Amino acid sequence: MKRFRLVCLMLLGVFAHSEWGSAGETEWSAQKKNHWAWQAPTRPVPPTVTDSGWVRNPIDAFILAKLEAASLKPAARASREQLIRRVTFDLIGLPPTPKEIDAFVNDRDNAAWEKVVDRLLASPHYGERWGRHWLDLARYAESNGYEFDEPRPNAWRYRDYVVAAFNADKPYDRFLKEQLAGDELYPDDPQALVATGFNLLGPDMTDSANQAQRRQNTLDDMTDTAGLVFLGMTVGCARCHNHKFEPITQADFFRMQAFFAPADFRRDLPVVEPAQKAAFEQHLKTYQALTVPARASLEKLEAPYRQKLYDARFARLADAARAAHLLPETERNALQKEIVANTARLLVVPAKDITATMPKDEQARQQKLLQELKKFDSQKPSLPTAMGLQESGKTPKTFLLKRGELKNPGDEVQSGWLTILSPGHRAEPAPFKAASPISTGRRTALANWIARADHPLTARVIVNRLWQHHFGRGIVATPSDFGLRGTPPTHPELLDWLAVEFVSPLPSGEGPGVRGAWSLKRMHRLMLLSATYQQSTTPAPEALKKDPPNNLFSRMNRHRLEGEIIRDSLLAVSGRLNRQASGPGVFPPIAPDAAGAKDWKASADPADHVRRSVYIFARRNLRFPFLEPFDVPDSNQSCPQRERSTTAPQALALLNSADVAVAAKALAARLEKDAGTTDERITLAYRLTLGRTPTSGEERLARAFLAESPLREYCRALFNVNEFVYLD
Repeated sequence: MKRFRLVCLMLLGVFAHSEWGSAGETEWSAQKKNHWAWQAPTRPVPPTVTDSGWVRNPIDAFILAKLEAASLKPAARASREQLIRRVTFDLIGLPPTPKEIDAFVNDRDNAAWEKVVDRLLASPHYGERWGRHWLDLARYAESNGYEFDEPRPNAWRYRDYVVAAFNADKPYDRFLKEQLAGDELYPDDPQALVATGFNLLGPDMTDSANQAQRRQNTLDDMTDTAGLVFLGMTVGCARCHNHKFEPITQADFFRMQAFFAPADFRRDLPVVEPAQKAAFEQHLKTYQALTVPARASLEKLEAPYRQKLYDARFARLADAARAAHLLPETERNALQKEIVANTARLLVVPAKDITATMPKDEQARQQKLLQELKKFDSQKPSLPTAMGLQESGKTPKTFLLKRGELKNPGDEVQSGWLTILSPGHRAEPAPFKAASPISTGRRTALANWIARADHPLTARVIVNRLWQHHFGRGIVATPSDFGLRGTPPTHPELLDWLAVEFVSPLPSGEGPGVRGAWSLKRMHRLMLLSATYQQSTTPAPEALKKDPPNNLFSRMNRHRLEGEIIRDSLLAVSGRLNRQASGPGVFPPIAPDAAGAKDWKASADPADHVRRSVYIFARRNLRFPFLEPFDVPDSNQSCPQRERSTTAPQALALLNSADVAVAAKALAARLEKDAGTTDERITLAYRLTLGRTPTSGEERLARAFLAESPLREYCRALFNVNEFVYLD
């Protein structure tokens, strides 16, 4: 029995370095201490290559040097039709129109490709496309998950913040800081307050009987997610014990968590400019003055019934919740404030319950007073609210939790950087100062540390994410794991060059609206203008033999579009896409027999049914049925890279779903309207769906098909061609 227990303890890693990952120095091997990702990137000189004529910018020099070393050549340039389809989907997630294709194909200007890239980067749809990538990382959803999966009415404001930030090319360091500490750094900027909702986007068990554990779960989630998204490190693996593979101690995890510990988790944070708030308060005073008699009479009438119902609800609360509510607000700590915020809804007495307990004569009096108040509804002001973080100035202690259990606290820890990324690899408290009388400034210190230009990970991680989405695979193939267990970079010098270039300011932009340091659009432009990006997907036999997975990027990787982009394409080519941006999530209709359909009420306005997929209400326990087969990520955790499976349900969705049937019918009507002859309709159908003209063989097959089948079935067939859902 004793031997069995020893084996179990060793498997749990309890003996790794120190039992509970104490805050002292930790001895690591030279391999762990000297890992490439812990070293600040330096700018390497682009290598000299033999075929210098192929090189369009420094990216190509790094790629070609590796190819030449392997005795390989890059693939030929893709056709103009392929290029504009590729880049249009890459940047805005919609198919190019025939007019846009013709304009590029026929543009003989040497800067024709640059003009296409600049036009797409300036499109408002760019933010929708690249915002979706970020929402995957942020585990975005508009409901809480778990059993009841309650909606989050204001979560959409974070989605709109992300879309707007990408469209504005908000510098990435500012974007990062706003999400970690927007309330401390930019308290008068409503969008910075919305940005802090990033930390609360994870699942939340609102009906938990243990509200302290609920808060701890949220702290664990935001610590883990910040490490994955901004640092590309699996810090969450050190929550219960020292990390098995990386130089991250359990104390490191809780030191990082201590940055977040003083925060209050708000679901109703007012997000308005100071002037707007002042105007609201003035309008509220006016409304209250107008309604004083009616409100006073109504309050006097309802008070005894409300109090009785309130007392009954209060008695049902847990002991800790009752104690928190009884304390004055100024005396509550962060946990008690969280308990009060999350149990307040349980104490709300619905008006219908009050009415139900009244005698008939008092019900009549109540209704008369309510009608009188209703006359002033148009003058009653309201404030927009959002999920986000806020502080009260109190700093709770943070303890290392043995085995990650809240009921088993160990040593107290202070906020600090990960030891392996600290000077001399020493675990020392991070310096910080209060941002205001009600803000500790801890998250400001964390945000400023992560957003340093010389941070070993921050710039590398984000430029690798951009590369991944443009080229089908990152230079580091594990985009949220840059540690020892992650995949080493295929082109480390290129990664470092991109990282340093990303944080370096420029005297002037390289294109319309493109900034210098920390500009994502500048990085897009650099990658897209490279000869590497413009390669064909057709591999050379020698490249297939020597480098089958295409680690050297001797050709462009062919990849399937995401489910949202497939659906948006169906709407766009059929002429039905509603391009309205922003606002609360919409509810396109779903089949009544779909799992969870009873909780899904279709939007009243039919125009909302054909909005872009990024605006569909993101429910954790009910993923939109058409999108689900196409590897929609699990929003319970950060998703750095979507799976790309090939399954029968995908084929069935494209063949039989109502979305495809309606799109096919609408496209057929569009073809009949815009093209006069069968041949013209065949050509236009190909140009709309596949971005090219059909071959002579495809024309013959199409004519034969249409001789026996209706045009809508031909359109449905084109939606089922691999080329419709894959990018060349």
